[in-house]
Amino acid sequence: MVYYFAGYLLKFLLSLFGRLKVYNKHHLPQNEGYVVACTHSGWVDVLWLGVSILPVKVNYMAKKELFQSAGLKWLMEHLNAFPVDRDNPGPSTIKVPRKLLKEGKVIGIFPSGTRTSDEVPLKKGAVTIAATSKVALVPAAYAGPANLKELFQRKKPRLIFGEPIRLQEDAPKKMQVDIMMNEMNEQFKKLQLEINAK
Repeated sequence: MVYYFAGYLLKFLLSLFGRLKVYNKHHLPQNEGYVVACTHSGWVDVLWLGVSILPVKVNYMAKKELFQSAGLKWLMEHLNAFPVDRDNPGPSTIKVPRKLLKEGKVIGIFPSGTRTSDEVPLKKGAVTIAATSKVALVPAAYAGPANLKELFQRKKPRLIFGEPIRLQEDAPKKMQVDIMMNEMNEQFKKLQLEINAK
């Protein structure tokens, strides 16, 4: 209940600054778990991504530092976030999302691993989780306000989903993750150009 209350409240509040335009939502798989990997430039894109696919819930990977205080830990857990140690990722890093995906849930990941407007090497976490769980990976690109200042400037928020990327099981096993990674990189470039042009 906390998730839905917060989600629909956020949708209303964010819409006061500008209504989100979502493109290609039909690319999202139905009735199955999947990973959605989105570009990341600020905290606003995290909120808009979650709002964009309501009533479906997004389970976010979040840095473990956000779980250190009791109040914030309670909030993060009720918003379906789970901690990950970015500096020392271990087996548990993919154990939790794999379990959630097996239950048919959606995992939200920002592959750049940091909030930046510059191009950064995309981390393999999203692809590895999707590949080992044998679920679709849906790339997404966001353009619009990245922070409170830009919200008040009423920058137009847009979000576009790419075509689902699936594990090519007929490819050599050692190349499967790299193939998915390359496809995700290519789709991100294409989607970013498309969303910036809208």
